Amino acid sequence: MSEAEFADRLVQGKVRGRGAGLNPGNRFETIRLHVLGEHLEEVLSENPDGTQVRTQVYTDTSRTIINPVDSPDIGFKWTINPYRGCEHGCIYCYARPGHEMLGMSSGLDFETKIVAKRDGPELLREALMKPFWKGENIVMSGVTDPYQPVEAKLRITRRIIEVCCEFNQPLSFITKNHLITRDIDLFKRLAEHGAVSAAISITTLDPRTTRIMEPRASTPRDRLATVRELSAAGIPVHVMVAPIVPGITDHETPAILEAAAKAGASGAGYVLLRLPHQNKELFLNWLREHFPDRAAKVENKIREMRGGKLYNAAWFERGKGTGIMADQLGINFKMFLRRYGLDKPAPRRSGSAFRRPARTGEGNQPFLFAV
Repeated sequence: MSEAEFADRLVQGKVRGRGAGLNPGNRFETIRLHVLGEHLEEVLSENPDGTQVRTQVYTDTSRTIINPVDSPDIGFKWTINPYRGCEHGCIYCYARPGHEMLGMSSGLDFETKIVAKRDGPELLREALMKPFWKGENIVMSGVTDPYQPVEAKLRITRRIIEVCCEFNQPLSFITKNHLITRDIDLFKRLAEHGAVSAAISITTLDPRTTRIMEPRASTPRDRLATVRELSAAGIPVHVMVAPIVPGITDHETPAILEAAAKAGASGAGYVLLRLPHQNKELFLNWLREHFPDRAAKVENKIREMRGGKLYNAAWFERGKGTGIMADQLGINFKMFLRRYGLDKPAPRRSGSAFRRPARTGEGNQPFLFAV
């Protein structure tokens, strides 16, 4: 057996509790690490049931926290990402290639080497105090989950929300973790000004599929409970059926929407599976490992909805796909939205109450920054 085959055996299906079965080389690097086959064989013999890879947290030294969004097919202008990488380990995550910008792999590194913006709340306070900021809505988060498991300990997201409460700064959240309910007390303060909303991602209702596809995210049952708890607290909440994976989860869309409506969601949306850059290799490897009987069929469906490719990054097509199957997916989704009363437009977050709080200046005399 070749060295490369040993490397695949070591990682593929042998890393417990993680999504990626590979750690492909960084597409920006020309140097690759090669491990001697003898060592790999020794590791495999000592750990026949699999190995565990612990999460490592690094400190992000960025000096800005609010990121502009210039994608014309995304309905928001600003994001905050308190982390880089995501411990949820969702195999399909379109954000994985971003880890290569840090000199890491989009595979196992993405979910085990988390970079945290520990001083994010302080950076945010400085940004909101600047005269040019007008209190526009900020989405958390675009390329990570603000409530991934490490947040329970680091509490960066919560401290960011606390800062936003000082300013009545409107926020929207996207997550697949029940941990968001921890901060309902803060959401209620923002909700008084119509300045908060949440979207809960529900990809499947099958806990087994969740366990292998989104290994460290909340279970489907807990995500529906999250919708109920947020809705009961008066927080506008949508459900994102994202991504829809052809041949694996697409048949569940009606059931997901029905369950979301019963849980109190006020609307829903969807995104088709996206496989940019190294995600193709990661997903296909995962597919052959966990669904060998239908791997070829699933791949063919993806290609049919992507013009023969595994991915098309064109604006307005990347999230919905093209072709007859993609069009039918969209038509069916709208039909079930109407059936379950989830076709109402999302309420807009208001920045009308945004204000800069008093701050102590020189000589401990309070002064106000202009709104």
